[in-house]
Amino acid sequence: MININEVVYAALLFVWVMFVVTVIAKLTYEFFTKRGESHKVAIYYSRKVIHILAGGVVALVVALYPLFSTPALPFALGLLLALLTYIPHKTGKLMYWFQDPDNIYEVDFCIMWAIFITLGWFAGNQLGYNHPFLFGALPLLFMAVGDGVTGIVRNALFKRRIKHWSGNLAMFIVSAAMAIALNFGLSGVLSALAASFIERVEYIGGVRLDDNITVPIVSFTTLYLLQSLGIF
Repeated sequence: MININEVVYAALLFVWVMFVVTVIAKLTYEFFTKRGESHKVAIYYSRKVIHILAGGVVALVVALYPLFSTPALPFALGLLLALLTYIPHKTGKLMYWFQDPDNIYEVDFCIMWAIFITLGWFAGNQLGYNHPFLFGALPLLFMAVGDGVTGIVRNALFKRRIKHWSGNLAMFIVSAAMAIALNFGLSGVLSALAASFIERVEYIGGVRLDDNITVPIVSFTTLYLLQSLGIF
């Protein structure tokens, strides 16, 4: 059952996310535009700041601290943020410092966060984790922090959105380090490798893939299968 403390924690996390989106990300956009970067490049940096400081930090806090007894409120928080990022696309009133009219991947990011923080809690309980949210947090950290670093590296090198091995190498190093730091063994490192590989895949046939979807799906599945087989 949800108690008042959990509601307060969820509200505080929501306030943090909104602060990141409306203040820190906007300052990031203004910093890069003043340096002479293009609107698209500045947007991309802002998006990655949101990835890391909102998606990544909140996933880590939820995983490491006993804030929630069930995933109900984190799931609801993720869906609320998905709605709040979708509405500007629908109305045309975009938050210009991070939203692109041709790209609604931030909506996918929020939905995937909600889904995998929830699935991870169930998987963590099944696998006997003392902190069951930790299981789902790792794939989300790959999506938020690992992929965020990838984008920052590529943006710094090429000044545009492009897939390149340099970003994937950076993603693997950061993702594997996070897995090890959170006491995941071989399964964590291999799931980091899987996440870094699938992030590089941009198209299957003529279909463009969103790495906010592919990275958590592939890394979560890899981690779950390996640990179910006793490979920790």
